[in-house]
Amino acid sequence: METLYLIKPGELELKAGNLREFESRLRRDIEKRMEGRARVDIRPGRFFLRVPEGLEDQAERVLSMIPGIVGYARALTCGKTMPEIGERALRIAREGRDAGHSTFKVEARRADKGFPLDSYGLARELGGLILENLPGLTVDVKRPEFTVFVEIRERAYIHGPIRKGQKGLPVGSAGKGLLLLSGGIDSPVAGYLMAKRGLSLEAVYFNAYPYTSREAWEKVRDLAAVVARYSGPIVLHTVSFTEIQRAIKRGAPEECSTLFLRAAMVQASHDLAGQIGANSLVTGESLGQVASQTAENIRFSQARTDLPIFRPLIGVDKEDTMKMARDIGTYEISILPYEDCCVLFSPEHPILRSRPDREGPMYESLNLEPYISEALRTREILEVPYST
Repeated sequence: METLYLIKPGELELKAGNLREFESRLRRDIEKRMEGRARVDIRPGRFFLRVPEGLEDQAERVLSMIPGIVGYARALTCGKTMPEIGERALRIAREGRDAGHSTFKVEARRADKGFPLDSYGLARELGGLILENLPGLTVDVKRPEFTVFVEIRERAYIHGPIRKGQKGLPVGSAGKGLLLLSGGIDSPVAGYLMAKRGLSLEAVYFNAYPYTSREAWEKVRDLAAVVARYSGPIVLHTVSFTEIQRAIKRGAPEECSTLFLRAAMVQASHDLAGQIGANSLVTGESLGQVASQTAENIRFSQARTDLPIFRPLIGVDKEDTMKMARDIGTYEISILPYEDCCVLFSPEHPILRSRPDREGPMYESLNLEPYISEALRTREILEVPYST
């Protein structure tokens, strides 16, 4: 026996010129996450997932987390005859009544224009059938407690409530981005949001051992694992920035240390992106949130790359970011008390309004390129797998 899921894809319908590529990516992603134990059929505007009985929980976790899906529902299918359609519509309506609901409506869509009833006529007929056979139910077309959905395609598909998906685009359809991942609240959320826009992700974490602990790295690894539930597997690059921070501390004014450290991270990320074939960088920056995130200081640090830096949280309130972190499951990990290198080396009075003509020559005089090259050469690499 198999269980059927009707899937409503996200923005794929807007990608007319590249529709097949986007559809193929989404199909491969679903089938891969189902570990090859399910198959996906594609129809105009819909995907259909068939899974063996017993794998429904896994299928629903996958469909709830994978970018590119607006919604999904368990569905029944049958031939395009009213007795068959009516029997299955009654089954769905009975489930709604047994769940304690008393009002319903039928929503019909007729993609096959050869079907003898139009959408309104089909909904009317099935609504009457349900009222006749299931006492206790009444119709409410404006605010029903549940809806019976019917679609007439090459076959008839009947289902109940549609569960929400992540929306967005299939992972990988926008290329690969390198996520600057710290142990804070913001960067994991930024990675999640960009995965929903079609970026596959690799991540880089800058540590400062022995000033930072093993627990700080494990925290970042665990954050990457949560993001990977949505983005798919993430390669985590751990880059030691200890010598770079020491060089900055020796040669730069104290108030510039955070600014220069951030610039060095962007410079190292640019070089790493070139090595791994990433087309962009992703950060959790939010305008004005900390000293390194003023407009002037963002301008200074981003001058170390010509890659686009995606900052999906740039105008988002911290409370809203925290809510997203709770929703996706990263918040409780992010607030664990293990500090990263940015916090440990923060000056008491950091510069807020840097100028390229003033701080730029000071940064260049540090000659950090050899340190960065060595840090990237000796980096540790871990593949963080996708898991449900």
